[in-house]
Amino acid sequence: MELTLVVLIIIVGLTFDFTNGFHDAANAIATSISTRALTPRIALAMAAVMNFLGAFLGTEVAKTVGSGIIGAPEGLSGLLLVMSALIGAIGWNVFTWWKGLPTSSSHALIGGLVGAALAAAATVNWPGILGKVLLPMLLSPLVGVALGYTLHTLILWMFRHAAPRPTTRRFRMAQTVSAAGMALGHGLQDAQKTMGVIVLALVTAGWQDDFSVPLWVIVAVAAAMAAGTYSGGRRIITTLGRRIVHLDPPRGFAAESAATGVLYTTAFVFEAPISTTQTITASILGVGATRRLSAVRWQVARSIFTAWVLTFPGAGLPAAALYLILHATTEL
Repeated sequence: MELTLVVLIIIVGLTFDFTNGFHDAANAIATSISTRALTPRIALAMAAVMNFLGAFLGTEVAKTVGSGIIGAPEGLSGLLLVMSALIGAIGWNVFTWWKGLPTSSSHALIGGLVGAALAAAATVNWPGILGKVLLPMLLSPLVGVALGYTLHTLILWMFRHAAPRPTTRRFRMAQTVSAAGMALGHGLQDAQKTMGVIVLALVTAGWQDDFSVPLWVIVAVAAAMAAGTYSGGRRIITTLGRRIVHLDPPRGFAAESAATGVLYTTAFVFEAPISTTQTITASILGVGATRRLSAVRWQVARSIFTAWVLTFPGAGLPAAALYLILHATTEL
């Protein structure tokens, strides 16, 4: 039974990673597509490759997710907990993709873990969640807004006397680099979260003693995310790239650069699993506000914020219910 569950968790984990890829593909490329710096096909291919490479840049966030969020019980109950968390997160990803809302796959996964853990009466590391999840969740969008606004203001000042047409052309070229950096950061951050959950399952089953990430897990997760990214999340690309604020190449470059800086800093310095979706959305709001506040479609922004707030219960409640059902079934 445990062998079957571990294999199923790996399969479901890679499925979640695939949904993470197509759900969050917009994070890296929506601004580049909306400004016509890249065509959709080239942008998706580039993002898929950079997502794959980004997964190999580190495992510290994976260790945080695997060991710092919950303490799963050993054996069958722990494996059912992990399985329920993954399915709850997948359900939320698919629902919000269908609605075209750029919510956080990372927070959906953590919400699923916490919801299933509470249903299982397992240990929840609330200080770890506060320090590594909730505070970064609140601070990273604020930093993204501030950096996006500041960077674009600086660009406007530096190029205030430049001819518009060649300047726009140069920033379209620069967006290729900033989009690649954003996609690499997405692979660095989001792939590690699935790695952490798979390793949690391996430790729970007694297949390994620590939370180090085996190479085969890194390769499998990187490939699943890259495949999901290439399949694309066009509904969310439309929301991020066009519905929040009209973007031109300088604004797109500023938003991507600001978000990339936040992703790398939180991964390498703080080892915190932040949301790439929240970060790029906040950066877009920041650069949009440099024109005027009315240039931002705040109704769309409010809808996105509401979805952010609902992510934890939206994934956690189904995960908890599923755990109770599965646990009761195994005891019959």
